[in-house]
Amino acid sequence: MALDDFTEYDPDEDDASGDAVEDESARDADEEATDVHTASEASADDAAGLTYETADAEAPERVDGLGILSTSRGLRIDETGEETELQAYVTAPNRSDVRVGSYVLVPYPERGDPGASGERLFCRVAGLEYAQEFQSDDATELRARRAMREGAIDETDYKFLADLDPVAIIYEDGIDEETGDPEQKRRATDRVPKPETTVHRARDADEIKTGLKIPGDGIFLGHLAVGGERVTTAAAPPTIDYRLNDDYTAGDPLLFRHTLIAGGTGSGKTHAAKNVLRQVLDDERTYPMGDGREVQAAVVQFDPQDEYAQLHDDNPDLDADTARQYEREGIANGGHDDTLAFVPKVGSATYDGGGHRAEQVEFTVPFSMVRGNPWLVAGSGLNDNQYQALHELLDRFFGQYGSDGTYDQFTEFMDDPALREELDETGRVHEATFDAVFRRVRGFGHVFDQDARPITDQVRDLVRPGGLSVVPTYHISDSRAAEVVVLAVATLLVDEKLSSDPTYDRIKDTPLIVGMDEAHNYLTDADSVQARRVIGTFTDAAKQGRKERLGLFLVTQDPQDIHDAVFKQINSTVVLNLGDEDAISAVNIPTALEQKVPYMEQGQMVVYSPDNSEPVELVGLEHCLVKHE
Repeated sequence: MALDDFTEYDPDEDDASGDAVEDESARDADEEATDVHTASEASADDAAGLTYETADAEAPERVDGLGILSTSRGLRIDETGEETELQAYVTAPNRSDVRVGSYVLVPYPERGDPGASGERLFCRVAGLEYAQEFQSDDATELRARRAMREGAIDETDYKFLADLDPVAIIYEDGIDEETGDPEQKRRATDRVPKPETTVHRARDADEIKTGLKIPGDGIFLGHLAVGGERVTTAAAPPTIDYRLNDDYTAGDPLLFRHTLIAGGTGSGKTHAAKNVLRQVLDDERTYPMGDGREVQAAVVQFDPQDEYAQLHDDNPDLDADTARQYEREGIANGGHDDTLAFVPKVGSATYDGGGHRAEQVEFTVPFSMVRGNPWLVAGSGLNDNQYQALHELLDRFFGQYGSDGTYDQFTEFMDDPALREELDETGRVHEATFDAVFRRVRGFGHVFDQDARPITDQVRDLVRPGGLSVVPTYHISDSRAAEVVVLAVATLLVDEKLSSDPTYDRIKDTPLIVGMDEAHNYLTDADSVQARRVIGTFTDAAKQGRKERLGLFLVTQDPQDIHDAVFKQINSTVVLNLGDEDAISAVNIPTALEQKVPYMEQGQMVVYSPDNSEPVELVGLEHCLVKHE
């Protein structure tokens, strides 16, 4: 083998031949001899009474920080953010603790300006990389074998660089009247920090909340997290709570600017939705009305899986110590006593309700509600011409029978051959159009005017300040019938809330949250007249809800199916695990967070609420605050 030919080298061959063993034995013998000689010299010095002076050497002080700002690629803050260049060199002991998404602070030197006192640049770690410290090549066979044999990595051989994304500048301005501490505020990044400035991990809860623009009070959603792990501080509790603004002094409560919770099966979306609703129903949460009253919100929740009436009951798995901890954090927990299950009476369908102890109240949808909403009885597939014919037929029917006219009377009315002939001869409704309408309005006899009190007679019980009314539809096997029930009650609430001359003042005068699980089934994009009318109604509700104190609370596993006109009005989007690419794209969250969605574990969530905070990752509570099965 040539002297410079190492391609065939195998260190194991030396061991096999015994050469390496002999060399190692020789080295061990030399080291042992050296140790013996050194010990002998020390003994001789002691015997001769020789002493030596010792020098005190202080260990270097521990450096506080992750590393320093590096100018190896420049140091630049750009107004648009597209050309910002900000990197930190992270020292070896800190490298294992830094994660993409972590929050850090870069202090600015004092400028003698009191208004700029304590300024810090608040950043998010946007990327991490190792780079060569020296000009060398570690992609070699010898280096690989040595590293594999030793099993250790020398961090000092490499540079560990963190790309920083500036979020805001934090500064102190005035004194907080409640705490007496300097009040922290934020502004847009307008200064570039100095080279080699020490970069610190953000550890103060108030500092992090200020940097991310998270309100100090409001509706609790979860705890701030990075990579599925809660961000912790030295405070008690160590976690950082995330809340939705719920105070008119800081703008309109986001509850009335609409919320969407999206998540796939098993992601924990119902668990999260229940926990949010429990905060909405907190006894201390009130809203000012135009007449000066402070009123609790009423919640009407449509429930296709019979889960939300469990808000009435305590969670047996929530122990007393944990409940007290939640209370110290300002998180309402425990069953909500003022919960009623409004059960729609549909044909012979029976409702069990064995999963909860809430009181059950039966109701029926009176056919009179169709007078103002003809699409309720239209079914799907009516075109505009047929819809106009239905409208005329209903006007004629209610003109003859009055507001108490029933569905059975309407079908008898439509079954009159003389009526069909009259409308055709006068040119008002063509006989083919008449027949098409008649076919589509059939089949609702088990929905309207059943043996129960009409929902219109129970409005004061349905909408109660501080009360939760759940409308379960799990027991209704006919999906078209369930759809009519949900849309009839929801439209009643929305129309009355938006009306300038309401029939039911109770709805108008009460802050109201309309919750809808599996919202994609009702607010979907479709070509039928019915779908367009529904979307129009709920789009108006979404647009005007803020001033009328009406909020939509939508829960879905298929956000891509919710009509765009409604989706655009949603201000707060909570996204749990979603596996479908179309669903992830539909929720319209920042790309950096969007990429995490398919990999999130149960309870992990992303919150995108531009008017509340920067986009953030959260971890929800381990426990459901009420019963959840």
